[in-house]
Amino acid sequence: MTFTTRFAPSPTGPLHLGHAYSALLASDMAKQQNGQFLLRIEDIDQSRARASWEGQIYEDLTWLGLTWPTPVLRQSDRLPRYRAALERLNARGLTYPCRCNRSDIELAAGAPQEGVPQFGPDGRIYPGTCRQRGMAEAGPNDVIRLNMAAALQQIHQLAFFETSQDLGGRISLERDHLVQAVGDIILVRRNMGSSYHLSVVVDDADQGITDVVRGADLFESTQIHVVLQALLDLPVPRYHHHRLIRDPQGKRLAKRDDARAIAKYRAEGASPQDIRALVGLD
Repeated sequence: MTFTTRFAPSPTGPLHLGHAYSALLASDMAKQQNGQFLLRIEDIDQSRARASWEGQIYEDLTWLGLTWPTPVLRQSDRLPRYRAALERLNARGLTYPCRCNRSDIELAAGAPQEGVPQFGPDGRIYPGTCRQRGMAEAGPNDVIRLNMAAALQQIHQLAFFETSQDLGGRISLERDHLVQAVGDIILVRRNMGSSYHLSVVVDDADQGITDVVRGADLFESTQIHVVLQALLDLPVPRYHHHRLIRDPQGKRLAKRDDARAIAKYRAEGASPQDIRALVGLD
């Protein structure tokens, strides 16, 4: 099977040095394997996505010397595909509507208990307030959640293969950990038609992604994705979670950190090779 990876930015701000590192590393790995590098635009959050940012993504990546097949997959064009995946989970009784807002969840969580996890890869661990609601009750202001405990009863094996140097090898997932430290993750967010977790596993399968190259900040999300891949009978790619590019204070870069935006370096006369050197790829 041809090595196939992707870079999947959201058009919600400028690409920075961390994005440059991830995209360049993925492209380099694909070239080393005589494989394929794809670009995907993750724009399901239409309240934040902007055409101007999407245009700058293409400009920045082209300037860095990257190429990819066209047309580019855009998540906003694929809502029916995500809905079909959700319906498969609905039919198996694994989903429920949730009307809780952030303050409701905080209040229901109560005082922290020693040794009990409070936060997981999807944020505050949901206490299950709406778990007994049926999908027939779903309204326009509800999110849709996965009943993690019920889902795990329908899965025989959970594992993925990590290829990064620090974490390399087969990683098995513990069911108790998934229930207690991950919980009932959101499959469909309000006014979005999907969530990152649901859309990314569907997209990776549909694009034939064999190797997911992304930042170490998403390592904990991989367990969620492996659960969804098992439930939807999708292949599990190999994963490579790379180091993060950080600022001088050790904080990982964010899109609001315009001082390290690729476009700013371009405007100041930097070359693509300068960027490779800045992120440690020279």
